[in-house]
Amino acid sequence: MQPNFDKQSQRFEFRQKRNQFVDALSPQDRALAFSKIPSPLAQYLLPGKIVAGYIAIGSEVDPSALLKQAHEMGCGIALPHVTSRTAPMRFLHWTPGDDLVAGPFGLQQPAENAPTCSPDIVLAPLVAFDDRLMRLGQGAGHYDRALSLLDQAVAIGLAWSVQHAPALASDIWDMPLDAILTEKSWMTL
Repeated sequence: MQPNFDKQSQRFEFRQKRNQFVDALSPQDRALAFSKIPSPLAQYLLPGKIVAGYIAIGSEVDPSALLKQAHEMGCGIALPHVTSRTAPMRFLHWTPGDDLVAGPFGLQQPAENAPTCSPDIVLAPLVAFDDRLMRLGQGAGHYDRALSLLDQAVAIGLAWSVQHAPALASDIWDMPLDAILTEKSWMTL
């Protein structure tokens, strides 16, 4: 076991690792990472499927190129819409290039009057992930609550390889992912 096997300590540690890793990337390497949909992900992106992504903050993986390509392949695109730490997160329809509004926690999101949708594929940001495909998020539980209601959706975490931990602290309500995509690999159980 790690000496700091609690979520707060792990968030601090892995945010630092992620920030240092991304700061050390050349602009070219950062632009190339996650710029093309890999074949394991492409198998899910069938025309008519709804893909939920997010607008990256700071050193998070930026899924914008993946979302644009999925849209070009005939997928509908959704982004999360958050109103507070405790209110459930909704997924709202969005087309790449549409305007976004400022939300809480520094989020950029569709306006609240955008149509609600239920995603088939969820590309989720994360702070860290482990060998069980457990995801350590920001701490508000938005994705865990949303994924618990989307039992048919495929949940794929997007992460830099340095965000991997052999094991993370987890609670019974934490939802495992179906796969992880890093700049180096595709991981499933």
